[in-house]
Amino acid sequence: MALSGRLQYFPLTHLLGVLTAMVVLLMLLFWPHAPEKNLQQTRYIIEMPDNTPEPRNEVTALNWEEATVRPGDNLSILFSRHNLSAADVIEIAAIAPKDAIQLKPGQTLHWVRSQDNHVQQFQIELSPLARHTFERSTDGSLKYELAERNADYRPRFVGTTIENSLFLDGSRAAIPEQILIELAAIFGWDIDFALDIRQGDRFSLIYDEVFLDGEKIGNGNILIARFINQGRELTAVRYEDKNGDANYYTPEGQSMRKAFLRNPIDFARISSRFNLNRKHPVLNTLRAHRGTDYAAPTGTPIKAAGDGKVVFAGRKGGFGNCVIIQHGSRYQTLYAHMSKFNRSARVGRSIKQGQVIGYVGSTGLATGPHLHYEFRVDGVHRDSLRVKLPKADSIPSQEKATFRQKSQSMVSWLNSYNENEDNRVGAFQ
Repeated sequence: MALSGRLQYFPLTHLLGVLTAMVVLLMLLFWPHAPEKNLQQTRYIIEMPDNTPEPRNEVTALNWEEATVRPGDNLSILFSRHNLSAADVIEIAAIAPKDAIQLKPGQTLHWVRSQDNHVQQFQIELSPLARHTFERSTDGSLKYELAERNADYRPRFVGTTIENSLFLDGSRAAIPEQILIELAAIFGWDIDFALDIRQGDRFSLIYDEVFLDGEKIGNGNILIARFINQGRELTAVRYEDKNGDANYYTPEGQSMRKAFLRNPIDFARISSRFNLNRKHPVLNTLRAHRGTDYAAPTGTPIKAAGDGKVVFAGRKGGFGNCVIIQHGSRYQTLYAHMSKFNRSARVGRSIKQGQVIGYVGSTGLATGPHLHYEFRVDGVHRDSLRVKLPKADSIPSQEKATFRQKSQSMVSWLNSYNENEDNRVGAFQ
């Protein structure tokens, strides 16, 4: 039956209702919907990609650990103590510079470990400004880098008159102990700080203070210093040559450094001088005293008086524990009654001036802790306090013009501070 024939069985009102419903349905399906645009915008915002990087597989949270290097520690000992992988020691040693893993007591180490105790990040702190860093990359290997930061160096002028001692009056003038020690080392070849200091002596200097992120983290080098000792004026200027080696010189370019230290021990009391007719305090007989004795507490460091080679280190009769250093063909120094040796003092080893070779003690024929020090020239004992010490190298001729310009500027800078000590702000160009 045709559709038109079947429609006759439906009332007209029903047909009109169905037709209306179909029209409404078509309008809902095809009529433009204004809110749809906003819906699409909302969906777009929700579906924007997240720019936060995916966490690395090996370190999901940086849980830093740290340790301080103890005397005798090496990387293997330290890793074993903290249950870190021994295999990582080999891997670090393979990629690091040799001096990077030569640990020193007091150094701080930092690391992040994985669940199986492999280091993911490892740092050896050199200073607040530098550290050796190792970081494991995505392929599992460690990468090495020397990480350095730039500090702000600010010059500071200080000076005072000595009424009691270098350290007491220096500390009262708010001069750091480290700077006072460096000052004594600079002038130590010309001034015996155990004997030569007098009330009324004066000194002034300019040194660098080191700042990082606006906070002071330490002290730098003395840039220029002047010491007036018993009316004698001595000035030392720091100069770094084209090879990066820094030393102190007079304003005329003569080295402040002699071939030998005047004293091998800092700020000790001289208990016995060079005397060929001295009565021995233990044997109670006349026996020549061919050296200088410095009374100091047990354990006080003893320094090599000059560059040379250790020719003896061991027990030597009444000298007790003793070190003998040969300096070239003419000079020899002897250090006796040590409590113990520094590991650098081994026969055949080369020694640098100022390097610690042992520590004060009372071994051998000694009534108390002290250093017995002898100075020999061509095999003959000489009074170390009176012998004329040879000078070290002066400014090379090819750098004299550069040094002279630097020296004149530095001296003028120090003079300007001394002329007006209230002016604490300065700048050096």
